[in-house]
Amino acid sequence: MISIWRQDEKTITRIDAPEPNCWINVTEPNNYEISYLINRFGIEPDLLNDVLDIDEQARAEKDDDRLIFITRIPVYQEDREIPYYTVPLGIIFVDGMVITICLQENEIVGDLVENRIKRISLVNRRSFLLPMLFRVSFYFLRYLKEINRRSSQVEKELQKAVRNTELIQLLTMEKSLTFFTTSLKSNEFLLEKIRKSNFLNLTEEDVELIEDVVTENRQAIEMANIHNNILSSMMDAFASVISNNLNVVMKQLTSISLILMIPTLIASIYGMNIPLPFQKDPWVFLGVLLGSGCLAGVSIFIFRRKKFF
Repeated sequence: MISIWRQDEKTITRIDAPEPNCWINVTEPNNYEISYLINRFGIEPDLLNDVLDIDEQARAEKDDDRLIFITRIPVYQEDREIPYYTVPLGIIFVDGMVITICLQENEIVGDLVENRIKRISLVNRRSFLLPMLFRVSFYFLRYLKEINRRSSQVEKELQKAVRNTELIQLLTMEKSLTFFTTSLKSNEFLLEKIRKSNFLNLTEEDVELIEDVVTENRQAIEMANIHNNILSSMMDAFASVISNNLNVVMKQLTSISLILMIPTLIASIYGMNIPLPFQKDPWVFLGVLLGSGCLAGVSIFIFRRKKFF
């Protein structure tokens, strides 16, 4: 899908056709839209393939009068096996316009459409790219906090778990953290290249902003590493907890089986078709029941003393 936007003062509104200083947002492009980008703006097919490759790493390059930036952004999709993951976002400055290309809908572009990103400008390259990169770091930190909150919920459920469901949930979160860490480190190289190169002719104010972006990105890396280490340790610990909980359940079931075996044994003996003591006594059935109950009660008392229950 291709949508075209322009900025009137501080408000971004949608328009029908490209014009100078506009923003062209491309999401999940089909073959026709890819052909349009190639023919209308002269974007190389290899570049589009790179941006649409889910494993593409962050980078920056200059091609004639075009500036190309690819950054990794966090995405949340609840129905996926791994709900938190990352995808590349391409930002291309060409012919006085800015083009963003992404594999799927994401909250970062959504915030731009909804005018939630402060100090962003479609006229100035620096004033578009740096606030977008700052927003990327913001969402990394936000999703990391959500992963940590979900991990805490699963941790409470794991204390009484005997199945692997909760452990698999932690494994999924650990995979998400691995994706985040890899993407954040890739973005760090991109930020360093922007800061040290002359791509954007950064002003003093821009340098301060990119320093803030670098700081946010490093904070996200540290958080991802810390949460990843905690999850790894937690998974090892709770794997033992699940195994121990299962052993406790098996121990209880075995104890119950032993207790029930006593009245079963007595009933089996008195069910034999041979002469038995007191078999003609009218009270023998009641005696067998009481004897079985007493022996079962004694067994329960012994097992409770031994803390089998």
